Amino acid sequence: MIDLDEPWQRALLDLLTRSHLLPGDAIAPALADVLAPLRLDPEVYVIDRDQDQLRPLRDGLPALKADGTLAGRAYQLGQVLEGADGGDPVLWVPLIDGIERLGVVRIRLPADAPVARDPLLRPRCALLCGTLARVLSSKLPHSDLLATAQRSQPMSVAGELLWRLLPPLTVGTASVTIAAVLEPAYDMGGDAFDYSVDSREAQFAIFDSSGHDLSAGLTTSVALAAARTARREGVDLLGVAERIDAELVEQFDDFRFVTGVLARLDLDTGRLRYLVAGHPAPVLLRGGRAVGSLDGARRMPFGRIASLAPQTAEPAEELLEPGDRLLLHSDGVIEARDGRGTEFGSARLIELAERTAADGLPAPETLRRLTHAVRRYRGRTLEDDATFVLVEWAGRPAAEAAAEGADVGDIGSGRGC
Repeated sequence: MIDLDEPWQRALLDLLTRSHLLPGDAIAPALADVLAPLRLDPEVYVIDRDQDQLRPLRDGLPALKADGTLAGRAYQLGQVLEGADGGDPVLWVPLIDGIERLGVVRIRLPADAPVARDPLLRPRCALLCGTLARVLSSKLPHSDLLATAQRSQPMSVAGELLWRLLPPLTVGTASVTIAAVLEPAYDMGGDAFDYSVDSREAQFAIFDSSGHDLSAGLTTSVALAAARTARREGVDLLGVAERIDAELVEQFDDFRFVTGVLARLDLDTGRLRYLVAGHPAPVLLRGGRAVGSLDGARRMPFGRIASLAPQTAEPAEELLEPGDRLLLHSDGVIEARDGRGTEFGSARLIELAERTAADGLPAPETLRRLTHAVRRYRGRTLEDDATFVLVEWAGRPAAEAAAEGADVGDIGSGRGC
């Protein structure tokens, strides 16, 4: 529990009260008003779609690099860091909604203010900025200013379409973390991902449509919507696959197709069930090392092409261990080529995944660094979309498992009867 004295309580209450009717372009001024009585001067920066730059909400300020700066390090690590700006002390406070990293807030501190030496300053600022992150998330879907603040270049129509359909890039609970990255962020055509996380089960998928244009985006959109609808109706994995096939056949009269992976993870036991539809097999990482690929359940890609032969593959199963990570990716990753035309390849992907996992960073930052390494390899030329999804199963929450173990022990020994 974070101790909040009366001025901080008023600041937090003021922010919450304003948030209900706060338009997106008023977020930065509202935060300045809220913190003014505390003699704190904030500046809000949001991460761009490439996760390369921290871009200010207020006009006239330069963007900050996400790598090689103190602001970027606060973003990467999710930690409050101290620095200086123009002779005044500053705090760089991460903007995190759940585990979704939205950016940072620079809070300038007056050197002569007692609050600058307050040991509770960091946690109080983190709490306030965490609340601001939740407000920011709620305003993003209907604020063009916030949407464009996240962009360092124009968005294509296909990109605009798919970004609106996708869930946040990261989600997490005590048992599971799911992180995703899509490239090129501003001109993606046919790649997408989806997930649903509840207390007992996580469901997730990755899709890759043939082509790289608006038509590919429309195809993927149909597949994504079909899968999501079937999932919400309680349909099993085979039923979800059949629904995708049927909708693609109904909506399009050609042989366009979508590859993908559908998966469901039991968060209590680690039991994973999955189906691979003409897509690269997910890589299983255990203890920071790749221990295999999940290719036990293969069928044809989704769409009319699947009608060429009966699709008899049953979902395969894998029992995960606590701490395991599952790396899903599209073929645009392994088929990316450098300036000499050399393909990135599966072996290089596994080597790079192991190297980034060895840093011991949270899944979202691990995935960001992995993506940037692939980007450096291929340069700025990309012939196909490249998408990653990283799923980490932590196992059951320790407190819950311990409590259940204590209950079983009581019954077995006759206590509690």
